Parts: sequence; structure tokens; C-alpha cells
Amino acid sequence: MKHNPIVGCMRWGIWGENFNSKQYETIIDQCLNIGLSTFDHADIYGHYTTEADFGEVLKNNSSLRTKIKIITKCGINMLTPNRPTHEIKSYDTSSKHIRKSVEQSLKNFNTDYLDTLLIHRPDLLMNPVEIAEIITDLKKEGKLKTFGVSNFTTSQVNLLKQYIPIEHHQVEISVTNISAFNDGILDQCILEKVEAQSWSPLGNGLFTEKTEQNLRILFTAEELSLKYNCSINEILLAFLYAHPACIVPVIGTTKFERIQQAKESMKIDLSRENFYKLLAASTGHDVA
Repeated sequence: MKHNPIVGCMRWGIWGENFNSKQYETIIDQCLNIGLSTFDHADIYGHYTTEADFGEVLKNNSSLRTKIKIITKCGINMLTPNRPTHEIKSYDTSSKHIRKSVEQSLKNFNTDYLDTLLIHRPDLLMNPVEIAEIITDLKKEGKLKTFGVSNFTTSQVNLLKQYIPIEHHQVEISVTNISAFNDGILDQCILEKVEAQSWSPLGNGLFTEKTEQNLRILFTAEELSLKYNCSINEILLAFLYAHPACIVPVIGTTKFERIQQAKESMKIDLSRENFYKLLAASTGHDVA
């Protein structure tokens, strides 16, 4: 079963287009009009400013909150003037940090609950019991509905899920990065009924870096786009939608036309042979 793409907001703020409140409101409304209602954030986006920029729209139109779902992430301490106490980029999954991050995100979004919280990166000092306790408390308090991780290994997921249910795993998956197909991450998502979310689903650097791999992929994707009468972007997403893990792409664009294309890609049923054509373009060889 295919699930609607998630709308990624990383580049909506000062890390990208630097939308004003009206532009935020416009693109949110456009997404809702085509049935896309889940928006992906992280506390660090825009050097800790993008959540609050997005939240201004909810502050001015509180009725929007019931129409959307908010994903955000925590666990990275970034070096930035906005956090002068940080001496080095590091990871922090202590209960104190998670609670502080969630409370700040709630304030930023002008809401009293988050739909989903993800641990942004695996912390080498991660204490699974401590994480389980704080996530359980936040859920009981009604401040958090679902919980997951991002960029974890299968063993790290196995460790954490002994103490707390893992409901989502966001990881880089695309035709340029097929690691999750082979390292057990997608197998685990199927077995454990974890929602697999893909960041950078169109391929990191695919359209900007003229590597041999990228040129092979683009050549094949263009051929298939003519065959399926669609855009190259739709073919690249159809590649992910073909997998039985029901991968949900996180579309990190500031252009609504590309968000529309992501929605349209759900209509494409890529054949097995054409999936393997793209796979061969990625690896540079046919399967064994």
C-alpha cells in the first residue's frame, strides 16, 4: 500500500528559500489541497529557527493544527550563535535534553502536542532505558503521539525497541543510495511493522554532480519517464514506491510543482524489470 509523501521543511527557512509567513501559509495550503498533510522538521533546521517560522502560521490560524501532522527531530547539538553554550557538535539523547527539546518545539509550533518525534542521529552514549522512560512520560502527558528514529543501524533499532516501540525510521534511501535495500533496514521495517521514511529520496546530488553513476541513472530515468509519460522525478520516486516496505518519501523541496510531482508518482506502478533497470544504473552492473 502506498502512502502519501511527507513534505520536508528543511529548506523553507534560512537554509533555503527563507519564506516569509505568507509564503509558508501558501505552500501549506497548497499541500493540503492535494491531500498532503504531514510536514517534516527538526529542531536544528535553520539554525534552530525554522520550527518557529512554521509555527507563526499556526499561531495566526489555529484551525490549521487539526488538519496537519508535525514530525520533528531532536538529539543533535549544533554549533551556531543561536546556541552559544555548545562547544562542539555532538549528540545528546539524555532525558533532560529530549524533554527540553520537545518543550521548545511545542513552543515553536504554537501547539500542545507533536504527532511524531524522531531521534535525529544515533548517540553513542544512548541509554535505551532512559529514552524509553522519557518518551513514555511525554506520551502519557499528551505531548507526543508517536516515536521513531532516524539514521539508526538495525542493531541500534533492535536495542532501543526492547524498551520502547519504534514506529518510524527515517533514513536516506534513493536510487543513488540503495544501502537500505541490502543492510537489513528495510527488512527490519517490514518485520517489525516500522514505517520506513526516506530522506533525500530523489538522490543526493543526482542533478548537480556529473558522476558516472548519476549520468547512468539520469539516462535510464529519462527513458522510463518517456515510457510512463511522466517526469524524471516521478520515476525516481516510483522506484521507492515499488518496494514492499511501503517507503514514504520525504520531499525536501521549496517548489510546489515538485511536491505535486511527488504526489503524482504514486500513480505509477513501476514494473519489476524497470525497477531493476534503475538498480543496474545505480550499481553499474546487472544483478548476479
